[in-house]
Amino acid sequence: MSIFRTFVAAVMLAAAVSLPAFQSAHAQGSVVMVIDDNKIFLDSKAGKDIQTKLQNIEKQINNEIEPTRKSLETEIQALQPKLEGKTREAIAADTALVNELAAFQKKNNELNQKRAVAEREYAMTAEKAIIDFNNALDPVLTEVIREKGAQVVLLKSQVVFSADAIDGTASVIQKLDAKTTAIAVTRQKLPAAPQGGN
Repeated sequence: MSIFRTFVAAVMLAAAVSLPAFQSAHAQGSVVMVIDDNKIFLDSKAGKDIQTKLQNIEKQINNEIEPTRKSLETEIQALQPKLEGKTREAIAADTALVNELAAFQKKNNELNQKRAVAEREYAMTAEKAIIDFNNALDPVLTEVIREKGAQVVLLKSQVVFSADAIDGTASVIQKLDAKTTAIAVTRQKLPAAPQGGN
């Protein structure tokens, strides 16, 4: 998925042009520029900064979840011998075992909920970081388009062939690196779930 496809579509005269349209534009003397949006994100200083920060946040989230996961793993290992060779009826007749299984299931459900919240928060964090990256990229991309006099800008992933001479990726990265080397990445949090009412 493109990191700033929406931005490119909004700013450029054409974000995606078929090969015949590309040839037509070239024949009419339009200046065409191609950019590699993934390379800009992966190779720019700001993009690398975001990647590192997101990896650190992911590690932090995993560290928060891991102790509970390990604890539940130990619990299930302790429960297995108690379940071996027992029928459903025998298990249902053992009140203490039923309570242990119910407690384990409750904790497992809570872990799954916590994991789902963490995944959503990570996605929100990454999305916010990309929006901030795009905001930093916006004036730089506009500047490169103006310098090159481009009337049509295409994403490299959507072009069958392009000559290196029309690739503006390096210029975009160079100017972005000069202006923005880091992006603040703050872990986003979902609002706390409301407590059950009366």
